[in-house]
Amino acid sequence: MIKKAFISVSSKEENRGSVEFQILSFSNKIRRLTSHLELHKKDFLSQRGLRKILGKRQRLLAYLSKKNGAHYKELIGQLNIRETKIR
Repeated sequence: MIKKAFISVSSKEENRGSVEFQILSFSNKIRRLTSHLELHKKDFLSQRGLRKILGKRQRLLAYLSKKNGAHYKELIGQLNIRETKIR
């Protein structure tokens, strides 16, 4: 049996257009796709979709770290993801 650990946020608390909510929804999609790809290793279209979503989330995280560092730190701690490397 596969464990599904998706983070949920009530819709009235979050603005669906906010950067934080978009990062949260991308993270849920990433978790869902990675669990799918564990079963279907040769699903190359889903792998491509996963890479695209990862890139979108990375760009949004970079934007959030520049605009609001406190929210960025709080969000990556809540989502249990690594900090992006600074170039």
